Amino acid sequence: MSKLTGTIIAAHGRHYLAQAASSKLQCVTRGKKTDVAVGDIVHLAQTSPDQAVIESIQERKTLLYRSDQFKSKLLAANVTQLFIVVATEPGYSDDLVSRALVAAEATDIKAHIILNKIDVTEPLARTRQRLALYAGIGYPIHEVSAQEAPEAARELLLPLLHGNSTILIGQSGMGKSSLVNLLVPDADIAVREISTALDTGKHTTTFTRLYQLDADTSVIDSPGFQEFGLYQLTEGMLERAFPEFAPHLGKCKFYNCHHISEPQCAVLQAVEAGQIAPMRHALYRQLLHEASQKVY
Repeated sequence: MSKLTGTIIAAHGRHYLAQAASSKLQCVTRGKKTDVAVGDIVHLAQTSPDQAVIESIQERKTLLYRSDQFKSKLLAANVTQLFIVVATEPGYSDDLVSRALVAAEATDIKAHIILNKIDVTEPLARTRQRLALYAGIGYPIHEVSAQEAPEAARELLLPLLHGNSTILIGQSGMGKSSLVNLLVPDADIAVREISTALDTGKHTTTFTRLYQLDADTSVIDSPGFQEFGLYQLTEGMLERAFPEFAPHLGKCKFYNCHHISEPQCAVLQAVEAGQIAPMRHALYRQLLHEASQKVY
């Protein structure tokens, strides 16, 4: 059996597809382990011209995942950048956006918000107003119309991708697939190839996949989802994952303050003073509660 190193470019259940040099190999893990993520660099033992066994995973620089009380769902490994795709219509979930931003902060991944469908003008002002909260915290917001102004969208976003491994996430209906097709040449052909190799047939939207644009640049498309559980984050990780908390941490009366209801809490005082949005603090409280419910 020949030994190879490859990158996982698609995952569906316990079936993986790795790119090793110019070959795409269908891969399985030894035993029942399924802790492999798209973007992982893996060491392979090739068992036939198009099949291999994953022997080991190289140490990851980052791992982005979401989790509920009982299990984790790996999204991607070794990503350096997160594009959260929202749109003027249908309405997006602030909860999902905020949770994705918290996940990025906790994993030290750059986050950008991409507002798509700006050609739909009636809800545009209202959507911009909602996104102003995130802009105020320091997250870049980029406005595009993938359908109506595709070239302008490409010119805006392609330079941001360069040198990064970027994952796009968002709810269904935000136009994420349209953006991927804009940014990745022949993406639809690649999807068909991957679907055939993984034998997923029509279920092309239910798996995460990586497209390599050049040696240093890749784009990862993830399935649309409605929830983003962060049960894996500890209290210390959570307070540091809200950038607007930073100026106030360490200034509470009690050194072990939870920033929930303690007297003379600097974070709560900042909420009262309008320096921290009540919606963001409410999410912090909710995430703290979820972390305490984690079943190990």
